[in-house]
Order: sequence, then C-alpha cells, then structure tokens
Amino acid sequence: MGFVLDTVEIPARDRFEAIFAAMMAASAPCYVIHEDLDGDVHARMGVWDLGSATIFTNRSSGIRLLRTAKQARQDVAPVVALSVQQQAEGQHEQLAVRQVVVPGQLMAVDLSAPYDFSWSGTGAAGCVQIPFEQLGLPVDLIRRAAGNLRASPLYELFTEHVTHLTRDPDRLSADAGAASLGAATVELARALLTSAAHSGRRARAVLHEALLTRVRAYVRQHLADPDLRPATIAAAHNVSLRYLYKVCAQADFSLEQWIIGERLQGAREELIRPDGQGRTIAMIAQRWGFADPTHFARRFRAKYGVTPREWRRASGV
Repeated sequence: MGFVLDTVEIPARDRFEAIFAAMMAASAPCYVIHEDLDGDVHARMGVWDLGSATIFTNRSSGIRLLRTAKQARQDVAPVVALSVQQQAEGQHEQLAVRQVVVPGQLMAVDLSAPYDFSWSGTGAAGCVQIPFEQLGLPVDLIRRAAGNLRASPLYELFTEHVTHLTRDPDRLSADAGAASLGAATVELARALLTSAAHSGRRARAVLHEALLTRVRAYVRQHLADPDLRPATIAAAHNVSLRYLYKVCAQADFSLEQWIIGERLQGAREELIRPDGQGRTIAMIAQRWGFADPTHFARRFRAKYGVTPREWRRASGV
C-alpha cells in the first residue's frame, strides 16, 4: 500500500478537502482544522497493512484533529493508535488527561473516544493502529494505560519499535514476513499496555513475555538460516545468552526444541507442496536448517511416526 495522499500535486484550493478525505480514510472521523488557512497548507500521509496492525504516517503543516463525542459514538470497531512524534510538539488531550508530546516520545490515543490533538508549524508523526479486538484487553485497561505509558519498562522498547516501523514502511509491508511482524507488534503493544496499566507490578513478567514474543517472531523469520542458534538469537535481541535461557526457563519454554519443531513443521509442509516436488528430501531438509539428512529423517520420524519418504508417498507426491 502506498501513500494515501501527497498534496504536492494538488492545487492549493483543493487541498483542504483532499486532506480531510484522506484523514477520514486513514484514521478516525474527526474535524480537521488547519492552523493557517491562508498559508502553505500541505500534507503527506501514508497507510500500510501489516495484517493485524496498520502503519499510519502524517507530515503536514500546522493542524488540529478534533474528535467529538458524537463522532466517537458512530464507530463500531474501536482502535488504539500508538504514535511517536517525529517533528514539532504535539498537544494531546483525551479523557481529561493533557499531554505535551515532544519529538521522540510515544503516546496512545483511543480512537473510539473523543480527543483533541494538534501541532503548530510543520510537524510529523508515525504510528501503529491496532483494533481492540486484536489486543484482547479490557477497554478500561487500555485507557488507564494510555496516560501512564512512560511508567512501563517497555516504553523505550516499543517507542523504538514504532520508530523503525515508520522509517521504511514500504519495504516492511511488502516483505513476506509482514503478517508475522504485525502479529509481533500486537503482542508487544499488549505487553506495553498491560505493563503501563499495572504501574510496574507485573513489569518483569511482562518484559520477559515481550522478549519471548520477539524471539519467536525472529526465529520464524530465520528458520532456514543454518546459523540460527540461541547465541545468535540472544545477540540479535541485545541480551546475554544466560539471560535468554533464564527467561525461557521461567516460561517453561525449550528454545532449541521449539526451533526444531518449527523447522520440522515447515519441512513437513514443503514435502507435499506442489512447488516442492522437484526437490529431494535432502534438499528440503537443508532448506529448513538440517545439514544432515539422516538426522532430519530420525527427528521427523520421532515427531510424526513416519519417515519423510513415507509421508511424501502417503500424500501422493
């Protein structure tokens, strides 16, 4: 998905309507009030799909987005936006909480409730939008967390995550792992909001849960990498191998066995797919990180009760 709007090609007299229409399509219905009606009104907005989450970016001249109670009541699918301010100070008010959001800071907006957000001069922000139903959290918890994000130990982690998502959304949304990335983003958001709502009481447990979520997503994206092992996974997440093992042990989660299971499942599916018919069993085993075909066959039989060859033959391939 490309940009929703770039006013550089739109005549000045038509920009107000174009910006309003794009904002309605990309975010929640609201009033769009421009700071300087006689000045250079401009905007560049984009929306990208990550499956269970959406990336939305906006860079524009001074603007105010005012969502009334009446508009909020019209929505049938509540959404939370977790946004990082990129340029200019954002002024945000919602549910009797006022915030000044400086560049580099994260804020949460419940798009199902009234809000008032603005910036002066040219400003920019990038966010992820997640439907409440994807988060699976009570509305009161999400709203309680929105005003307390900075109390969570996951605040900087998630802020950095959103910053990276909005830096190159074209490439990320077009990648084969986009849906997995969206799912991981939802998990991280759930951890952040839960942590913020509980004011640190479950901070350590939530932090561990978030790390495991990121590890699972990383592993799924690198299953075919023969160098994938706990040490490289720990390094990729800036934690020690000892800490990674500790977190896994506390969750009763065997990282090595889970990786083997995921690889076996991937190989099992490829063995009977039409596009895998031209590959030998050894080739498929190697593609899924098994350097030794004999070791692969032994593991496969232990898990599924048949050899890879028997599985392929029984499937008619």
